[in-house]
Formats: sequence, structure tokens, C-alpha cells
Amino acid sequence: MGLIELNADIGEGCDDAGLMPYLDRVSIACGGHAGDAASMAAALERAASHGVAAGAHPSYPDRAHFGRRVLPATPADIRAWVVEQTEALAEQALRRGLRLAHVKPHGALYNVAACDSAVAQAIAEAVVAIDRTLILVGLSGSRLIEAGQAAGLTVLNEAFADRRYRAADALVSRETSGAVIREPAAAAAQATALAHGLGVRSPEGVPLAVRADTICLHSDTPDAINIARAVHAALNPG
Repeated sequence: MGLIELNADIGEGCDDAGLMPYLDRVSIACGGHAGDAASMAAALERAASHGVAAGAHPSYPDRAHFGRRVLPATPADIRAWVVEQTEALAEQALRRGLRLAHVKPHGALYNVAACDSAVAQAIAEAVVAIDRTLILVGLSGSRLIEAGQAAGLTVLNEAFADRRYRAADALVSRETSGAVIREPAAAAAQATALAHGLGVRSPEGVPLAVRADTICLHSDTPDAINIARAVHAALNPG
């Protein structure tokens, strides 16, 4: 690991094998928005072969919209979905003599948990029910981080190399032009600033203080491999 660890979301139908040499942690789709037994097994094996920590990436059960649409749900629904999907991946890990390291919600569930305390608490409760040694990964400074800490879980404040921020604890919507950083040099510059505790700037140029324990790259971002290479190089000088 260089200045800070890098993570990516994988097993989502993209060709993500080329990302592995640049990563320290991966979150694996486990059936909600993408993924099945075969893809979970393959992703776990890739992670293990590169010495990369692997965790679950549960979501709203909405494959048609890739988990990026909010579904009506009670806290009980959220808990059940997170438990079901995480345990599906844990079962594949157990068959290979592996253990999961963390849980990180995906897409709309991740974004709702960042600002909705009830959803955040439901996710934290699900993780505790599965295995309280699992790390909970969430948007930096969000309600999910607070809920994880309140539940006694180890948490990682996540920041993004390839996304724009509208506030210190909120991302620019993917539906907004320019929300995704597609240029490797720009992503590397943002990651370096985050790693050094310098935060980021909003599209309007407002400085935002963003804590980063782990930095995410998206495997479905165009030119993801070159972005990963550039970010890794920037965070591993010399």
C-alpha cells in the first residue's frame, strides 16, 4: 500500500482483472445489482491471488437498474437484503478457505445510507448480525459511518478518485454532466490531494474537507485501467 489504500467495486460484469495489481481492497457484487455464484467465486479467487482484501457489495435487489434506483423498503427489508447478499458471498469465500474483510453498500443504497439514519442503522445492524469483525465502508463523514461506529464496528471513511463532490459528505449525481472524472491525470490529482488530507473542490471551486481512509476507483468508469494505473503511480512515488 502506498500513501493510502485503493479499492474498487468488482464482479459487476466489467473486465476488472486488469485493476487487481493496483488495488488493496475490493467490494464484490453479490447478487443484488449484479453477480452470481460463478462471478463471486471468480472475483474472490482473483482477489486472493493478488493478496487483495475482499468484501461484500450488497445493494437494493434491482438488477434491471444496476442498483442505482431507490426502492421502497423498511429497515427490516434493508437488513434482510444486506444479510442475504453478504452471506451468499461469505459462503463462496468459505468454500475457498477465505474470509470476507468488509461490507460496502452499492449505488442507491450507499447514497441513501449516507444521509438516512434509519437505513444506515439497518445496514450496521445487518453487519453486526453477520460478523462484527467485518469492517463497514461508507461515504466519508456520512450517517453510515456514524451508525457503524455506534454499533461498535470498525469503519473506513471512503473517498473517490473518479467522482465529483457537491459537499464534503455528498457526491454530485451521476445524472449530472461531469460527475464522473474520466481523465486519468485528474483522478490521480484528486486522489493525491485526498491522501494528503487536502480534500477536494466542488465543481464551483469551493474547497471541501473530505477525510479519506480508503480511496475508490470504479471498474465501470471508462478507461478504468488507465485511471487505476495513474492513481496508483501518483500514490506510490519512486
